[in-house]
Amino acid sequence: MPTDVRTRLDAFLDAAEAARAAYGPRAPSMAGAEAVVGAALALLFPAFCGGAGGGAVRAEAERFERLVRALLAPVVPDRAGRLAEATLGALPALHAVLLDDAEATWAGDPAAASVDEVVLAYPGFYATAAYRLAHTLYRERVPLVPRLLTEVAHRETGVDVHPGARIGRRFTIDHGTGVVVGETAVVGDDVRVFQGVTLGALSVDKGLARVKRHPTIEDGVVLYANATVLGGDTVVGAGSVVGGNVWLTRSVPPGSVVTHVAQLKTRDGHTEPLIEYHI
Repeated sequence: MPTDVRTRLDAFLDAAEAARAAYGPRAPSMAGAEAVVGAALALLFPAFCGGAGGGAVRAEAERFERLVRALLAPVVPDRAGRLAEATLGALPALHAVLLDDAEATWAGDPAAASVDEVVLAYPGFYATAAYRLAHTLYRERVPLVPRLLTEVAHRETGVDVHPGARIGRRFTIDHGTGVVVGETAVVGDDVRVFQGVTLGALSVDKGLARVKRHPTIEDGVVLYANATVLGGDTVVGAGSVVGGNVWLTRSVPPGSVVTHVAQLKTRDGHTEPLIEYHI
């Protein structure tokens, strides 16, 4: 290796070593986040326990608390123990909410043979579980760690739900791939979304970081595949249906049916509408 190249490399490696030494004590572990999500799911649902016997549950609960404490220690060292204990204590309520999510998914999907199938095999449920776990820490203003927890699910499923979103009961993500829910989105109860749905912002201006940028979806709304709903002032009224491929940037009242304008064009150039309602 030429001398000048070696000199630059040595300088770079020295700087990398110094940066690593400075960063290490405050860096939460992605592997630790994966372990926390896995341990939580094993405690919440038998389908994820890997065949461990009933006598292992209390030991697993203690391990879960240790894993959460270790994940939090680099970012909130003074609160890690208390928050880990509180996260363990939140598991019964988390289980109840997630069971509602799983049962709603099963009830609304003819292809789902059982609630167990939803819990174990549906990527949307996995992503919802990781989100709800992460949201408990987001509410405590824990930096970075909640995002790592939802990123575990994002990498596994292609579903990207920000831990700051506020999502109600009996939430269903059907199929899941490509779903994005932004940080300030507010989602009511009994909402169902399909693959490719985006609840996003109209602008990515950094100055809007503390502003509500993402839409509000009221109770009982269905958002079909690849629907995009944008803007912090946009409200989709309760009981509405937003069709596939819709691009929506303004509010619609309760009970609306919003569809993409589709047309049929014949070989002779004649055009006919295919969708009865559109906005």
